[in-house]
Amino acid sequence: MAISFDSAFGIHPQALLLRTQRAEILASNIVNADTPNYKARDIDFKGILNGALKQQASSLAMNATQSGHQGGVINPDFAAEMMFRTPLQPSLDGNTVDVQQEQAEYAKNALAFQASYTFLNKKMTGLMAAIKGD
Repeated sequence: MAISFDSAFGIHPQALLLRTQRAEILASNIVNADTPNYKARDIDFKGILNGALKQQASSLAMNATQSGHQGGVINPDFAAEMMFRTPLQPSLDGNTVDVQQEQAEYAKNALAFQASYTFLNKKMTGLMAAIKGD
């Protein structure tokens, strides 16, 4: 019986990549906290995850057998666009970075990254044990 890594790991490999990308964006916001007219950016992790889940669900959808049947067209790239963060207290120089908020988001993102990494590590350990017959 073949092992399907896609079903074994779920969405966690993609989540790690997305968390890495989000960490880079948040770090860029923190670095540019003193840059005039810099606009803080972020990505909608939940939106991207929902898009990926809908895409996965649409791959299991039934085939249209008649011209009247409608299929769901899901564009996963639509949710992946970066957004600008709305500042709680805008600065006079046009910069929208709130360093404390960015640091909090960075910490939450790092914690979620570690959780996905730990999950994948445990899955790999379990698969290796199953392959070896331990």
